[in-house]
Amino acid sequence: MVEDDGLIRMDAVDILERAGYATLEAQTADQALDLLRRCHRDVTVLFTDVRMPGTQDGFSLARETARTYPHIAILVSSGIARPVVGDMPALAHFIEKPFSARIVNRHLQQMIDENGMKVQ
Repeated sequence: MVEDDGLIRMDAVDILERAGYATLEAQTADQALDLLRRCHRDVTVLFTDVRMPGTQDGFSLARETARTYPHIAILVSSGIARPVVGDMPALAHFIEKPFSARIVNRHLQQMIDENGMKVQ
């Protein structure tokens, strides 16, 4: 889970863990990429905010993740930015903030179905 707002990150991690996912947390895209370099084999889904401090936003993180680690499904969320063509990888999903557990879980299930993934 990549989110610079600690309360939103905590809520999202709770949603993910209740759905059966083990989670890793990062506040920036740079931190997330460092985690992915070390742990990418154990990562099933990247769930990222769009706007955050650092050298990259969530859209560029999503694109780089899809290019480098194609086995990782991507869920992007924002309460401000909306994706336009080219912002996100083809199979990535987008949800608006504020999000609910029901919405997150629905998208996670769709990504599992689309990619034949296993929850880790």
